[in-house]
Amino acid sequence: MGDLTVRRYDPADADTVWDLHERALRDAGGYDEAFAHRDTDLRDVTGAYLDAGGEFLVGERSGEVVAMGAFQPHDTDDGAVVLRRMRVAPAHQRAGHGTRLLHELEARARKRGFERAELDTTPAQTTAVAFYEHHGYERIGREYVEAADTTLLFYEKSL
Repeated sequence: MGDLTVRRYDPADADTVWDLHERALRDAGGYDEAFAHRDTDLRDVTGAYLDAGGEFLVGERSGEVVAMGAFQPHDTDDGAVVLRRMRVAPAHQRAGHGTRLLHELEARARKRGFERAELDTTPAQTTAVAFYEHHGYERIGREYVEAADTTLLFYEKSL
């Protein structure tokens, strides 16, 4: 874990972040080209996250971006953030990089006065489900989304 440098997203990271997002989702069985148009936030990270009061972090190892994660303020709950875009490059998984990024995001959200973090994932992403549950996230709901033909699992954690 010690060899990962965590820093704030820079616009020069745009292509690398998109590539990491796609590679990690494909590896986890969660990428669907038909829904890639819904990933517009990753084409405007500054506007969607940083300018909106959120955070977007990348993790570098030997100058290569191998992890990323973000949060946005919750749309309807001033005390909560929504955790998004947690990804670790397949070749760098199980090295503690996701944990390091998650802890940093939670710390930054707490420092800004947020009290709770929420997120969603799919049952097919079993590694993500286990990761979040291991880190104290509790499942608070489940919903089938017909338009995406998938089920979402919703989690939350007090910060």
